[in-house]
Amino acid sequence: MVAVNRVFIAQLAGLPVFGPDGEPIGKARDVVISLRIDRQPPRVLGMVVEMVTRRRIFVPMLRVTSVEPNAVTLATGSVNLRPFHQRVNEVTVIGELLDARIQLEDGGTAVVVDAAMELTRTRDWRMVRVAGRERTGRFSLKGPVQVWPWEDVSGLSVNELAGQPQGAQQLVAVFEGMRAADVAHALHELPPKRRHEVADALDDERLADVIEELSEEDQKDVLSHLDEERAADILEAMNPDDAADLLSELSEGTKDRLLELMEPEESAPVRRLLEYSFDTAGGLMTPEPIILTPDATIAEALARVRNPDLTPALASMVFVCRSPSATPTGRYLGCVHIQRLLREPPFDLVAGVLDTNMAYLSPGASLSDVTRYFATYNLVCAPVLDETEHLLGAVTVDDVLDHLLPDNWRETGLSHA
Repeated sequence: MVAVNRVFIAQLAGLPVFGPDGEPIGKARDVVISLRIDRQPPRVLGMVVEMVTRRRIFVPMLRVTSVEPNAVTLATGSVNLRPFHQRVNEVTVIGELLDARIQLEDGGTAVVVDAAMELTRTRDWRMVRVAGRERTGRFSLKGPVQVWPWEDVSGLSVNELAGQPQGAQQLVAVFEGMRAADVAHALHELPPKRRHEVADALDDERLADVIEELSEEDQKDVLSHLDEERAADILEAMNPDDAADLLSELSEGTKDRLLELMEPEESAPVRRLLEYSFDTAGGLMTPEPIILTPDATIAEALARVRNPDLTPALASMVFVCRSPSATPTGRYLGCVHIQRLLREPPFDLVAGVLDTNMAYLSPGASLSDVTRYFATYNLVCAPVLDETEHLLGAVTVDDVLDHLLPDNWRETGLSHA
């Protein structure tokens, strides 16, 4: 990326944005342009900045004083904190322009991989260059990345972008390294057509992680776009409690078809969770906490909590039960907090350090009962036992918060204090 007077937009994504006194504002996520009827370079209106609260706001380019390879700096003045809303004839470069098909002057076609904006003598920013790779077939690209003047390509009007089938490889590449929650927030901001194209391009594991972070409406939108075979694969890749929550929002016919398409060993825990009301401990719990038998060592327990796929809340505690160790388990014996594991010799048995006195939740416990439990014991993970003291699963504090917050909390972000 060239600083000051020419910036390639895909390289701008994720850069920190600072105020005039060096205070952090957020991260650059996109650039908004206003497309013209003719083929002249469009004006750059501003940047989409994602604040630490995940709220996306619009910052006019007149407020941008410098764009360097490692940061963007804003001019003095207040920042409008209202969420960004795209207007008619506005296009987000990263969200909508990347992967678009363009026509070249020689009659060939190419796919957009980036676009460059340039500072003019009048201090306006214009989208002056398009970078892309030429197409050799429906899905094949050839040769190195080339850069063309904006006016030398066609196919980038609002109507053309809305009407053409568009891949999402370049946009998915921009999402690399972003947290699933941040990708979900970005997907929510995209037009439905573009959101579906990204869903098609993501692999099953990544899409499952992202869907878990979407709102209920966006979850249903993405799942309904997928064919039922792939939708079932995505549900298998999701955490069982999240899959159960999503399935409970679907019609009975759709839910039953998807459960039948899932592998029996994957659908079984989801079916068990669907037996409970969503606002009870049974409906909130995950059936896959860390479970060990009493002859396991401290070292084995620590190895299990190091699993990067576990949330911090689930990794905070291991549960010790008689065989079988899959839920519903054999008789529950107790739990061990990670702080205790870190203080004990690695070759000692977990059976010797059990907390056998900690209260547990029943699957029918209400949401208010679960909330009071966490507040009383200052925990982030709690066991759920049936009447015969078999472990059914564990409730984590993040699942409780999901159900305590308003339904639209993922879209509205957090308010500033």
